[in-house]
Amino acid sequence: MKTLRNAGFTLLELSIVLVIIGLIIGGILVGQDLIRAAEVRATIGQVEKYNSAVNTFRTKFDGIPGDLTQNSAAYFNLFTLSNVSTVGQGDGNGLIEGGAATVTDPVGETLVFWRHLSDANLVDGALGSVSNSLIVTTTGKVTGTVTTPSQSLPTSKLTGQNLFIVYSASGINYFQLAPVSSITAAPAYTFGGTGVSPIQAFGMDTKLDDGQPNTGIVIARDTGATNGVNGLPSAATPSTPNTCEVGATATDPTNTYNRSITSGGTDPSCSVRFRFN
Repeated sequence: MKTLRNAGFTLLELSIVLVIIGLIIGGILVGQDLIRAAEVRATIGQVEKYNSAVNTFRTKFDGIPGDLTQNSAAYFNLFTLSNVSTVGQGDGNGLIEGGAATVTDPVGETLVFWRHLSDANLVDGALGSVSNSLIVTTTGKVTGTVTTPSQSLPTSKLTGQNLFIVYSASGINYFQLAPVSSITAAPAYTFGGTGVSPIQAFGMDTKLDDGQPNTGIVIARDTGATNGVNGLPSAATPSTPNTCEVGATATDPTNTYNRSITSGGTDPSCSVRFRFN
């Protein structure tokens, strides 16, 4: 009589399968790391590009975009704000201000900044000049709620909905990455989407500055939803999920970015601002 033998995998075959699975998983993880690193490098390239654009604009038009005086803007056939009696409406003081009340608001120079760079062909796109992203010359505000903020602000290369906004604080001009979901005529930004992770922020800070969240030309900020534009970031000791910095207070210069993979390092808990060159 013939006996039937159950077919199965040998230990060698199982080992080969496990090795192949391990290589596939490892390749996926490495690929994800490479993608994230590429996004960080591309975003750094954007910051450098915008700094260069500002310097080129200054050389060509004898002023910085957005802040260019009414007469200068009109002379060069650039978008012109008419209410120049108001601070932050093209007053030529060298600062990018969003009106007199709150200089970080999306009104006046903080929006016209990108419109001027677009008009001068120094950035891609037609920012601030399409659909409901149009800016009213007398108020500096958008005509209605901008539900596609990339019509008015450039989008970053990071995964998520981070866009570049501009403003001044303590006499210094800044770019900031922020997860803006809309711009209203109030004027105000509304925030949503995905912020910057502490690990991403650390990568940008290390390549452009000192790698510390509270010192230098690259500074960690809040994502906007809690403390608004230029707000203090979240901090905790030890590191916890959804916390940008490791430290007792958000203003401590000895703080570090929360880079713990298991305790919030990849959570979108940060925003980052970059000082103009």
